[in-house]
Amino acid sequence: MPEQSSMHFYLNWAKERLDEMDATLASLEAKAGQVKADSKIKANQLREDLQKRRDEFQATVKKQVEAGEDAWERTKSQLESSWNDFEAQVKTYIDSVGKQAEQQQATFRDVAAAQVKAWREAADNLHDAATKVAAARRADIDAALKQMKADASEAEARFQKLKQAGSESWATFGTALAESRKAFDRANQAAWDALKRASPPRT
Repeated sequence: MPEQSSMHFYLNWAKERLDEMDATLASLEAKAGQVKADSKIKANQLREDLQKRRDEFQATVKKQVEAGEDAWERTKSQLESSWNDFEAQVKTYIDSVGKQAEQQQATFRDVAAAQVKAWREAADNLHDAATKVAAARRADIDAALKQMKADASEAEARFQKLKQAGSESWATFGTALAESRKAFDRANQAAWDALKRASPPRT
């Protein structure tokens, strides 16, 4: 189980990023028709670049699914770099093409929804894995799961406040998403570490 719990952490981490990438691309594509004529070529190129980065990220993740924890450790920094490049490209898109507040808000709403979904799926995965652990060892896991759900609710509430404000800049939206992503990573790691500690050692 320890190897498997580490794999769950990495898979949740990668899936959350892929879900955000997909939500970003879908949002930008949905608003593509609203881009001004003089910006269309640049917008199309930026979206193509984003799609390429997303596809490369997914291909790297797929290779790691079967490879094991050591391979994930070696590849995670590469994936983090790819993720950072994707985020920088989104910022470039927003700064140069998607300056309209409506575009920024729509993209934020879609990415925030993807993050909230990732929180819930990670909590469900942990719950499923925890049901396989002996009841005497469940206290740490239950506490981590409860914390993960509470953090997810808190992130969702912060996103709702930002959505309702409506006049925030992309930098404010980006900061909120980054803070939520970091909280997700911490909660995800803590939860799977608790499961690892609760699992009986292999004999």
